[in-house]
Amino acid sequence: MGLVALAVAVAPCAALAQPADLFFERTVISAAGDRCALFPPQVSAALAAAAQQARGAALRAGTDAKALTAMEQDARARGTGVDCKSPELAVAAARVQAAFAGFVHVSRMTYPGDAADWRADRGQGRTPRWNLAQDATFGGDRMTFGLAGREGALALLATADFADGATPYAARLVLRDTGRTTGPYLTLAGKAAPLARKLPPRAATRGFMAEARSTVGPELAPKGARTAAAFRFPATAGQALAELDPREAVAVEFLFPGDQVRTAYVEVGDFAAGRAFLQVAAR
Repeated sequence: MGLVALAVAVAPCAALAQPADLFFERTVISAAGDRCALFPPQVSAALAAAAQQARGAALRAGTDAKALTAMEQDARARGTGVDCKSPELAVAAARVQAAFAGFVHVSRMTYPGDAADWRADRGQGRTPRWNLAQDATFGGDRMTFGLAGREGALALLATADFADGATPYAARLVLRDTGRTTGPYLTLAGKAAPLARKLPPRAATRGFMAEARSTVGPELAPKGARTAAAFRFPATAGQALAELDPREAVAVEFLFPGDQVRTAYVEVGDFAAGRAFLQVAAR
C-alpha cells in the first residue's frame, strides 16, 4: 500500500479496515513519523494510542499474538526505512495530521471490553480524579481500579468499599507472568467465561504488593461510597498490566486479618490503549 493510501487508512474513522491491517498501517506511519519528525508530539501520541487500540482489537478478533508481533516488526522496519524527503510521505503526513487533529482535542473515551469497560478522562485539576478506571463488584463489595491522580501525576490505584465495614491491611495485584508463560490462558468458553477463569494457574502468575494505603473521599471511592480504602501499586505493575493480552484478566486481592482474602477481578481490555490516550494530554 502506498503511503498516501495508507494515510487515509490510518484515520481514526477507518472503520471498514480489519483490525490487524489498521494496526500495521498505524505502526508504519507512526514509525515514519518518529524517524522523520513528521508530527507534533500530541499527534504522535494520538497515533500511538490508536495503534494500541487496533492491536487490542486484532487480538480479540483472533489474530495470533506471535503473528501480530512479527507484523509490528515488519511495520516498524518499513516506517524507519522510508525516505524522509519523499513527496509522497509529505502528502501522507499532511493527511494524517488532518485526520488526527480533531482526535487530539477529545478529552474522554470509553474502551468497551467483553465484560467491563475502561473509562478514560484526560482532564486534569488540583483535586484527584480517575483518569482511567474500571469498576468491579465482588460479593457485596465494590472496587474501582485504574490510574488516578491530580495535575497529570498518575498512580495505579485500587479503591474499595466493603459492605460489612471491614478494613483490609494490604492489597496485592496478581497477573500472568509473561516471563514464565508463552501467552494468555484462554478457556474454551472464550468471551463468555467469568473473569476468574481468564487468569493462569497460580504458579504462572506474579504479584505486586501495594506500596501505600490510605483513605479517600467520594472523588475516588467506588460510585455511591462516601469513603473507601485506597491502595497504590508500584509503577512497574502498571507497565506489566499494559503488556498483557486484552482478553485476559487480573486479580486484586484484599488481605484481612485471620488470613482472609477477598478478590476482585479486572479485565485487561484496552488498558494499554487508554494509558496511551492519556499521554496525549501530557505532550
